[in-house]
Amino acid sequence: MGKYSVTGMSCAACVARVEKAVKALPGVDSCAVSLLTHSMQVDGSVSSSDVISAVEKVGYGATPAGDFVQGKGTTPVLSAASLENKEIPLLKRRVIASLIFLVPLLYFSMGHMMFDLPLPRWFMEPLPNTVAIALVQMTLAGIILVIHQKFFVNGFKGILHRAPNMDSLVALGAGVSYLYSLAVLFQMTRGGEGAYFFEGAATIVTLIAVGKLLEAISKGRTTNALKGLMDLAPKTARLVVTQNGREVERIVAVEQLKVGDVFAVRPGDSIPVDGFVLEGCSAVNESALTGESIPVDKTVDDRVSAATINRSGFLKCKATRVGEDTTLSKIIQMVSASAATKAPISKIADQVAGFFVPVVILIAVVTIGVWILVGADVGFALARGIAVLVISCPCALGLATPVAIMVGNGVGAKHGILFKTSAALETAGRSEIVVLDKTGTITRGEPEVTKILPAEGVLEEELLKLAASLESRSEHPLAKAIMAKAVNVDLCEVSEFTALPGNGLSAKISVDGKKELLIGGSHKFIGSQVALSKDVDLQVESLSNAGATPLLFVQGKRFLGIIAVADQVKPDSATAVSELRQMGLRVVMLTGDNLRTAQTIAKTAGIDEVIADVLSNEKEAVIQRLQAELAESGKKNAKVAMVGDGINDAPALTRADVGIAIGAGTDVAMDAADVVLVKSSLCDVVTAIRLSRKTIRNIHENLFWAFIYNVIGIPLAAGCYYHFFGWTLNATFAALAMSLSSFCVVTNALRLNFFKNPEAKRANFRTFKVEGMMCSHCEAHVKQALETLPGILLATANHKKKSVEIEFSEMPSDADIEAAITKAGYVFKG
Repeated sequence: MGKYSVTGMSCAACVARVEKAVKALPGVDSCAVSLLTHSMQVDGSVSSSDVISAVEKVGYGATPAGDFVQGKGTTPVLSAASLENKEIPLLKRRVIASLIFLVPLLYFSMGHMMFDLPLPRWFMEPLPNTVAIALVQMTLAGIILVIHQKFFVNGFKGILHRAPNMDSLVALGAGVSYLYSLAVLFQMTRGGEGAYFFEGAATIVTLIAVGKLLEAISKGRTTNALKGLMDLAPKTARLVVTQNGREVERIVAVEQLKVGDVFAVRPGDSIPVDGFVLEGCSAVNESALTGESIPVDKTVDDRVSAATINRSGFLKCKATRVGEDTTLSKIIQMVSASAATKAPISKIADQVAGFFVPVVILIAVVTIGVWILVGADVGFALARGIAVLVISCPCALGLATPVAIMVGNGVGAKHGILFKTSAALETAGRSEIVVLDKTGTITRGEPEVTKILPAEGVLEEELLKLAASLESRSEHPLAKAIMAKAVNVDLCEVSEFTALPGNGLSAKISVDGKKELLIGGSHKFIGSQVALSKDVDLQVESLSNAGATPLLFVQGKRFLGIIAVADQVKPDSATAVSELRQMGLRVVMLTGDNLRTAQTIAKTAGIDEVIADVLSNEKEAVIQRLQAELAESGKKNAKVAMVGDGINDAPALTRADVGIAIGAGTDVAMDAADVVLVKSSLCDVVTAIRLSRKTIRNIHENLFWAFIYNVIGIPLAAGCYYHFFGWTLNATFAALAMSLSSFCVVTNALRLNFFKNPEAKRANFRTFKVEGMMCSHCEAHVKQALETLPGILLATANHKKKSVEIEFSEMPSDADIEAAITKAGYVFKG
């Protein structure tokens, strides 16, 4: 895949010519040209020299990479410099210079001739010197045309290469107007009379330049989100090095950091690269990457990402990904690569643009000829033809899709939603069926302790202490869940630890100087070691029916109790599923888990349709079957979206019309997906689909405006309504209309920046005072206690401020919150 910077393009016709020329080359699989970023992406086995030569043959320029920085692999990344519109300062100078000469020109023409404004005596005495007045207008208009010579150079170059563009229309309109006026002036020197249009020629190019300036400024705003991401990248880092036996900090350029380097982050600093925390604890604002406004607590071993901001404590971190491998760089890569691709919806505009300009020129010639044939004078006929040339606007067609795609991508990035291609941004909104993986997508993906059921005569604290002591030697996910629950619990010393695969664990524990056997594991395994009552059997069956995994523990011959561990449904999954269903989408859970557990999770999340016991290689077949169902139902444009996070989801993500990877998932899943959700929230699936629908609607509006403008404007300019209503269109007003048409399209696309995430409206926040927290472990304990309460989406504790901020969809009572905090061992202060 190669990327090029293309120069000389001015409208959709230019884009069509360049694409056609490059696609004709042997070995080219696809070619996408962007009028917005003046870039071209070429896929296939073709040399750069052949591509450049093909572009130059049709009258344009191309350079490989240009201002683009080649990222890792084959994904090119836009640099900040490439997004700066270098034409804006030049256009400003041209517009200001031409206005300086246009004002006196209009005074001599329209001011004097239409409103009888006075002129210097030399032009009026003894009689009005019409030739001198015309000469002044000719001179001023000529200067203005020279100022805007680019229209003529590019326009006639396009005609010579048989690839006329918008500049060709402007050049023909202004050029014919000026040359005809010049001929009338020569006739006047011989005593003849006639109407001349010097001011029309000058006004045309000036107004078009004003429109180009407005368009350039507006287009610059469409890339603001991407520029903002680039600006987030820190420029320096605090490298920690050992000097004379002690650690010191050195301020270095972030480019100097290497994988494995240790760096310090002080409060208020931006984290320079991706890494993990070695020392310290703090709250980190990750809104730049995830759109999440609430700071995330970070402590030892937690991952941190470049461009996020350390809010409070001191952190010492180790770099794991630097340069183009950081999360921020990959986000920029995805957004910029998406802008370089084309959405399927743009095909209509591309097809029209290919023959638009030649047809307009033909219409202008026919218009002049018809008016002359019906008896109109040459000046009137030329005025109609010039108006046709000037009012026609292929720019609006060329910008209708890419500006909306660029803004939509930028808005998505702000919300932590990354569309890899323009097609993905379009397709997501056409989803009819949304298939959800269970583990890590609907659920947290990490087992948690849900219930502790001590046996008679055993305290809950004792059961948890002994269970955690046994599980402390295991790396199993269920063991980690118990260890997470046993925060701040003093563990017992165990020896002779043995893992019994498929059954459980065993170890020896010292009690009153004697060693006793401590075992834990499945119901079947423990039942083979000690006799269990029917009540225990019923408890195990009830927990299993609820989707939990019951772990039983025995000390010697004494049954200690049951700890239930389950993969909990994410707090916002039910809300997301409800929103998807309200949007008219069919929601399906697809999982390899057993049907009983899957149905329990589905019921909690509000999903009616469950496909369970599916192996990883069978998930792709399920997606194909659902696609076939949609096709048989006659819904040709309806799509199937797959949401997943694991390696086993990759084939299904690839097979789906749009694959959506949850941000906490594996790199394989993200590579296979079309859309990546930086956060691990299922609500972002709702946001992605809504944003896609908004973007598609915006593109439809832009295309409608671009087409209807030309459909109405060209006949009006040609004088088709003259005999019926007496309507004609002056070339000056035609130029004004053309200059504003593209500006209107770009401005309409910018409305997407007002897109608001409906989920954010539902989020509510409240802060409580809590005493007794001493460190990050205390914060984690309080967080865990509160997030088990129904309705609480997120709890953020800060031991320094002695406060806890909760985000909730449904507010629990203060009594419930106080009980949870008190049970965790801390003091609720309201």
